[in-house]
Amino acid sequence: MLLKTFGWSFAVTVIGLALAGVLWGWKGLAIVGILSILEISLSFDNAVINAGILRKMNAFWQKIFLTVGILIAVFGMRLVFPVIIVAITAKLSPIEAVDLAINDKDKYEHLVTAAHPAIAAFGGMFLLMIFLDFIFEERDIRWLGWLEKPLAKLGRLDTFSVVVALVVLLISATTVATDVAHGGGDKSATVLLAGVAGLVTYLIVGGISSYFEDKLEEEEEDDDEADEAKGVDESGEETKSAANAQLNGSGGRGSSGATVVGLAGKAAFFLFLYLEVIDASFSFDGVIGAFAITNDIFEMALGLGIGAMYIRSLTVYLVRRGTLDDYVYLEHGAHYAIGALAVILLVTIKYEINEVITGLVGVVLIAASYWSSVVRNRREAAEGEGSETKAEVTSGV
Repeated sequence: MLLKTFGWSFAVTVIGLALAGVLWGWKGLAIVGILSILEISLSFDNAVINAGILRKMNAFWQKIFLTVGILIAVFGMRLVFPVIIVAITAKLSPIEAVDLAINDKDKYEHLVTAAHPAIAAFGGMFLLMIFLDFIFEERDIRWLGWLEKPLAKLGRLDTFSVVVALVVLLISATTVATDVAHGGGDKSATVLLAGVAGLVTYLIVGGISSYFEDKLEEEEEDDDEADEAKGVDESGEETKSAANAQLNGSGGRGSSGATVVGLAGKAAFFLFLYLEVIDASFSFDGVIGAFAITNDIFEMALGLGIGAMYIRSLTVYLVRRGTLDDYVYLEHGAHYAIGALAVILLVTIKYEINEVITGLVGVVLIAASYWSSVVRNRREAAEGEGSETKAEVTSGV
């Protein structure tokens, strides 16, 4: 299964590194390798978040995520996106921006770096909303109960997460944005505008996908009620249950209690868009951080693209293995990592934070949530064995 899931990633790595060696020599090969590792370390939590969403989709849309989605991730976000940013901020045509990226790399790097406050505000607010909606939601399983329980009570207030996000944006605009890094001056208005755009994007894409998701669930509930009214024979019911159980292993929602066969149609389409915006938000820090290693857009796109392939493969691996169901706190750890990344993005509007720190924060939170899940599983297994032993003694066996 490992080779089947990561096979394309291994192939792209070999081809990409060979291409880098031929085009740019040993130095280029090393740069591409470093960028790949950078992308993987920065986006590991992204894979966990993606897996939580991808398991809601049917097999067809999971394949779309791996094919069309990876093209958008590699060519769209790692190659085209920085060029578009330069074209907009420098008021250049796309052709002029591409020419600048190829022939005047220092100026291109300067323009992309100058656009960082807007990029960070947009991505930071989008990721912050993901974290806030998760942490303010009432849920049966809690990782840090002492924190999540009172926050869930606050989340009962309508639009509370939006209010908190706007407060954070206002604080950012009036503090870190008044004197941005690299002598950029006062970017308060830019940060406010970009932050609101990130918030609105989250509300639109997330809201539409949730609407179609809920609508699909209602239709399936109506169908189930109609089937029960007509009466289903016993053998047919068993066949249906077996088919649903099989589908749950490949594209269902697992234990989340929603549709087993996986979402399709408009609901899946908007969830796909939601996934791509999440990926874009995660990639912002990687694209900006890559300039500390190289300002060649092709080296950057190749290195970050290889890393993005592994993140996609890891996402599918987590879904197929049912890892999020087995290690129930992983999703919590990933969302805490998202919250940390959102704060880091906003702080980097003024202060430089090394990408190693950004990556380590996510890795530590994911590792802690994984270990907590392991401890929980062992404890439940021990309790189960204890209850079985007690039952045997009581029955006299």
